[in-house]
Amino acid sequence: AALREGYEHFDPRAYLRNNYLPPRADFSSEEFVVPWKLRCLAETFASGEIRGRTLIDVGSGPTIYQLLSACDHFEEIVATDYLAVNREELGRWARGEPGAFDWSPFIQHVCKIEGRGEPWQDKERRLRQRLRRILPIDVHRPEPLGAPLRPPADALLSAFCLEAVSPDRAAFVRALAHVGNLLRPGGHALLLGALGESFYLAGPARLPVVPLQESDVREALAAAGFALRELRSYAMPPALRTGVDDVDGVFFAHAQK
Repeated sequence: AALREGYEHFDPRAYLRNNYLPPRADFSSEEFVVPWKLRCLAETFASGEIRGRTLIDVGSGPTIYQLLSACDHFEEIVATDYLAVNREELGRWARGEPGAFDWSPFIQHVCKIEGRGEPWQDKERRLRQRLRRILPIDVHRPEPLGAPLRPPADALLSAFCLEAVSPDRAAFVRALAHVGNLLRPGGHALLLGALGESFYLAGPARLPVVPLQESDVREALAAAGFALRELRSYAMPPALRTGVDDVDGVFFAHAQK
């Protein structure tokens, strides 16, 4: 209940400014956090192993960067978020409306690291075509969408969601198991998340976060029925500790149900 109340004050534009503009979204060096996240995803999808009909993005927030490498490998992408304001922000971008957040630097960077010489506008168009549904979700329910996803997703992606909406580690594990219900057996799960973070700011909202260590991520995945394939971590440098959170680092996990 306290978490729900806090998220009523969540400001998507403030969140985007805090995390997806410079200094954090600086593409001049691979040492910065946003290029690191994009490279983790690009390299994992480049294997060609993670593909299929449907990918579900759990807790999309107001962001689409996490879907840029995924959109080449799935017929349909389903974005989800608990907050209507975030679903509205995603819808504005998907429809190409004036005033939507400008993700073009992210798209250009992903095209560059994928190295296929593709015009970035083609990738933008493809993601918009394949982002067919933006649905409400509650990861604390055993059926997060209110009903089973039919057919189940071939892959699941979630970036900075579960640790930010769970009051403790036990709730984090349960939420991970709940979203696993959306995935077919053998399906792949890709997670990006915060390490050692206890809060973040989004305008007037100060949101609590479960501080996780790498060992917590490993244990949670195992407890939720996933086999860990890969775990990477990034230490947040002092220049990117801007006061909008107290994050120590970021993890990237590839697991399989």
